[in-house]
Amino acid sequence: MCGLFASLSDVKKMPQFQEAFQELVHRGPDDTEVVQPQGSVSFAFHRLAIMDTSHAGDQPFKHNEQDIWLMCNGEVYNYPELLKSYENKYEFKSHSDCEPILPLYVEYGIEEMSRRLDAEFALVIWDAEKNKIFASRDPVGIRPLFYGFSKLDKKIMFASELKVLHELCEEVHAFPPGHYYDGEGNFKSFRRISEVKAFTKDPQEKVLTEIRDRLIEAVRKRLVADVPVGYLLSGGLDSSLVCGIAAHVLKKPLVTFSVGLNKSPIDLPYAKKVADFIHSTHHEVIFTEEDTLKYVRDVIWHLETWDITTIRASIGMYLVCKYIHEKTKIKVVLTGEVSDEIFGYKYTDFAPSAAEFQKESVKRIDELYMYDVLRADRCIAAHSLEARVPFADLDFVSYCMSIPGEMKMNTTGMGKYLLRKAFDGMNILPDEILWREKAAFSDAVGHSMVDTLKAFAEKSYTQADLEAAKAKYPYGTPFTKESLWYRDIFEEFYPGRAGLIKDFWMPNKSWEGCNVADPSARVLSNYGKSGV
Repeated sequence: MCGLFASLSDVKKMPQFQEAFQELVHRGPDDTEVVQPQGSVSFAFHRLAIMDTSHAGDQPFKHNEQDIWLMCNGEVYNYPELLKSYENKYEFKSHSDCEPILPLYVEYGIEEMSRRLDAEFALVIWDAEKNKIFASRDPVGIRPLFYGFSKLDKKIMFASELKVLHELCEEVHAFPPGHYYDGEGNFKSFRRISEVKAFTKDPQEKVLTEIRDRLIEAVRKRLVADVPVGYLLSGGLDSSLVCGIAAHVLKKPLVTFSVGLNKSPIDLPYAKKVADFIHSTHHEVIFTEEDTLKYVRDVIWHLETWDITTIRASIGMYLVCKYIHEKTKIKVVLTGEVSDEIFGYKYTDFAPSAAEFQKESVKRIDELYMYDVLRADRCIAAHSLEARVPFADLDFVSYCMSIPGEMKMNTTGMGKYLLRKAFDGMNILPDEILWREKAAFSDAVGHSMVDTLKAFAEKSYTQADLEAAKAKYPYGTPFTKESLWYRDIFEEFYPGRAGLIKDFWMPNKSWEGCNVADPSARVLSNYGKSGV
């Protein structure tokens, strides 16, 4: 989980650059390099050492024969295959999983190189022979990347987080997932992961096998690291499956972490049952209502968002990652994001048709980089940890999106039926966890956490303040006092950048039963036993 900056502008002429780039050091405290490969071209990198922790793995990488430079914030899971392909053609200086990107680029160019990476990545390449800067981002958007145009000379800049570019650029945009920058001002798609060219005709038994095999493989390939690995375990289905599969593959105890409020945490007992079942070394991180309020500003600074759901769900995640960083030597954590977008939320139980279910899934996958994936990246990177997200595996997502909506809709009374059934009888989780109703994470750490946030906002703002927000913030207008509080903090840190977030994450209000005034699943009529 590194931090990168690249620019065609000369950073030596930017007195604010050093301070701006230092705001990214949490992403990579192990090594910092600032180089100018050619003329005014500037590359800067904060490294979190995961694969090949020696200085040989420090970035930027330079091609061993050509004047080509690479920076990559990423994990390349087909690294063994790439290494084998090029070991007799290219002299590697490290055992880093990212270095093989250089000979891959030389052979295929930026577009085909991007397609051939099985990876979570955000990367920038300087090719001196072509006199061009290229960039690319993985199809899910697991690793963050932004671009803007220098106030100094209008030349393009790239950075891992908005906070670096905010003072350096007039305008800043999110680099679209699944796209590459061609060095000539164009952003071109190389893969849209949500796009389904043909739905699978596999019968249900085959579908279950494919889900099971592909998710096991997605977890397996994410277990490789030269540093200690930990696991976020909420006690819900998704993170529990990741932990159960990892324990099944490794055949040894994991180190797991769960988080909960000190008042009636919903998920902690379920996480403990999973930990006991897989015999993990388990840590429970308990926080208070005071902590909830204390860290809101820090969370928003790291998140770079004003979205209600993202901020609520980040508080517990931020605090558990803070604990991991301060109390352990773990540097990589596996987490359970991206399952909901594929297999459904509580609100997608209200989908009026299979086509609508699929359409909603496509929308959620396309927007992941602004919501759940953003949350996971920033909460984890804030504490110098790396996130790995098995449910975002490209092969897994691609196949699961091709499963017809009719099969994924909740027709059994139990959401995510296919995912649950795929692992039924494998004995990797207790049945009560495998078949447990979903609880929203921001609620599951303890219902009173959200209540505390709402109560603080209620005391801090008047109804007149909320009415005035319509004129104050015409884009993404806050509609509750809580959302106004978050927006005010966001604008304090990042004035004028609200457009980077598309909208408030909310259920599909056009569906019957989903026209609600709060994004929490608690307000839905089908919440049922989800919060128990």
